[in-house]
Amino acid sequence: MNDDGQRLYGALGAALVIIPTFNEAENIESIVARVRSAVPAADILIADDNSPDGTGNIADELVAGDSHVKVLHRAGKEGLGAAYLAGFRWGIEHGYDVLVEMDADGSHRPEELPRLLTALKGADLVLGSRWVPGGRVVNWPKSREVLSRGGSTYSRFLLGLPIRDVTGGFRAFRAATLEGLGLDAVSSQGYCFQVDLARRAVEAGFHVVEVPITFVDRELGDSKMSKDILVEALWKVTAWGVESRTNRILGRKNL
Repeated sequence: MNDDGQRLYGALGAALVIIPTFNEAENIESIVARVRSAVPAADILIADDNSPDGTGNIADELVAGDSHVKVLHRAGKEGLGAAYLAGFRWGIEHGYDVLVEMDADGSHRPEELPRLLTALKGADLVLGSRWVPGGRVVNWPKSREVLSRGGSTYSRFLLGLPIRDVTGGFRAFRAATLEGLGLDAVSSQGYCFQVDLARRAVEAGFHVVEVPITFVDRELGDSKMSKDILVEALWKVTAWGVESRTNRILGRKNL
């Protein structure tokens, strides 16, 4: 803390951009090239879930040609949350100070990475937000936008979170923040995984900042969104909300 009671943050240090992949052969080369251009000092970890379309082989070729690119080959498709958790653990074990979540399909624009990292200089966690002033979505059908906005609003209300875009997946964490979230207890996937990490960060007292981003719907490949992911999110967010409100009434701390 400084003399005014404000928290002081250390230098960011080494950054790792984690990109989970499953059947992203059409996108992975382009997204890696854009990340390398946007943040040349950062490393990239491609966490591939044994993609049958050869994404893992392309990742190996990228690794062979660029020391800033790494690959984590996983046994099979276990979901977005599991891939990120594996990537977080790999990054922390290898000494990275900043870990970034980013999709492989181009919906998270690498050109906006410097904005997230700049904001992280004064925060524990930075969220790229579609729903703060200046944020927007491109090429989304209205039904998808209503679903996303509704999911964030529902989560904010039920969990009491001061975050506009609770379900977004373009995020920059300090390693110390991730170590304080109890990752061993996280088992959620998809939208629910992002909500889970956000609520844990807020409940742990970490300083969370949102910066506006432009979210562009994928042009190549297939979306990984499914009915099961949405059902899981609705069920778990509701359960967390009930638990949180009960704990507040009883004066207990959330787990």
